[in-house]
Amino acid sequence: MTAFSALGEDEARELLIRELAKDEYQQAKPGLLDEILRNITEWFTDLLNSLQGASPNLGTLFIVIAVLLVIGAALWLVRPRRNARAAEAGQVFDADQVLSAEEHRRRAEAAAARGDWDESCTERFRAVVRSLEERAVLARQPGQTADEAARGIGPAFPALAADVLQAATVFDAVRYGKLPASEADSRAAARLDGQLQASRPVLNADTPAMEVPR
Repeated sequence: MTAFSALGEDEARELLIRELAKDEYQQAKPGLLDEILRNITEWFTDLLNSLQGASPNLGTLFIVIAVLLVIGAALWLVRPRRNARAAEAGQVFDADQVLSAEEHRRRAEAAAARGDWDESCTERFRAVVRSLEERAVLARQPGQTADEAARGIGPAFPALAADVLQAATVFDAVRYGKLPASEADSRAAARLDGQLQASRPVLNADTPAMEVPR
């Protein structure tokens, strides 16, 4: 109790601000943090007003305990959203849809034709990954991220490894970073897809037999 009573109202408020600045709150659903802060500010003001005239040590103790309770409640609200975002972030394919490489290519080409470079790049990278899964160059893994796919593809096509990693970076930037792709990105992804289709994967003693591309 002595440690709590050593904290004044300003320190208690600073404790709350520092806690809510942590990643688990910042990565929450947009607008949630603002709503939490607004509600807490109103509640905090009402609490201070209600404690006017009370013993300073007792009032501060109540404030600190209330702040800790609010922090716990805010963390409970935010954690499910954060976990959901973490589970989703970076995945190449949507869990509820399975398309062939050719279907992803058609989508990429249609998007490029209308100037939608974002969809063109994401669908083209999906075509790349799906194509190499169909050729048994890359193992199918539910929830596989773009980076994981790129690192799985790279050793089989060392001359194109840097380009594959760049395409994966563009995919993540567009799909999860909300950054726009360019026409040049779209063309680079299409070129990479064609090069991979025309290339024979490199095999080594530790690599299972793979289907030779037609």
